[in-house]
Amino acid sequence: MAGCSDNEVGDVSLGLFTTKDIKIDALQDPVVTGVTCHISSIEADLDISDPSDSAIACRQTGPITADMLEAIDKSDSGEVIFKKSKSLFFKNMKLRRIFDKNAQTLIYLTYSTKETSGSFKHSLSTVPLWQTEAFRPSE
Repeated sequence: MAGCSDNEVGDVSLGLFTTKDIKIDALQDPVVTGVTCHISSIEADLDISDPSDSAIACRQTGPITADMLEAIDKSDSGEVIFKKSKSLFFKNMKLRRIFDKNAQTLIYLTYSTKETSGSFKHSLSTVPLWQTEAFRPSE
């Protein structure tokens, strides 16, 4: 997606002789609003498809409550909380939240929906619930 999005907080050029930039988006979890994820990805302004590589870092940036945790999908595959088109041909970058009950940790996984060079590109970050209102130690 070319241009500035509402979530964009950074834009780094990869050089004078390229049309590729590293874009950095800040995304607040829509349910667990005390978590913000920063995702960097490469965007190619004149290409029909952006590279699939991305990186993610998620941190607690506000309160995380038990009510928020009750409202999330706790299945093994979690839920997609953000999606961004990366080409004209159905390639997307998705951000998925998964809850690890045993470790009391939220897992945030960003990944490409198209195989690239024999691999599905992905990146992972975690936010532990330790010392939040949502923390529930195993019995």
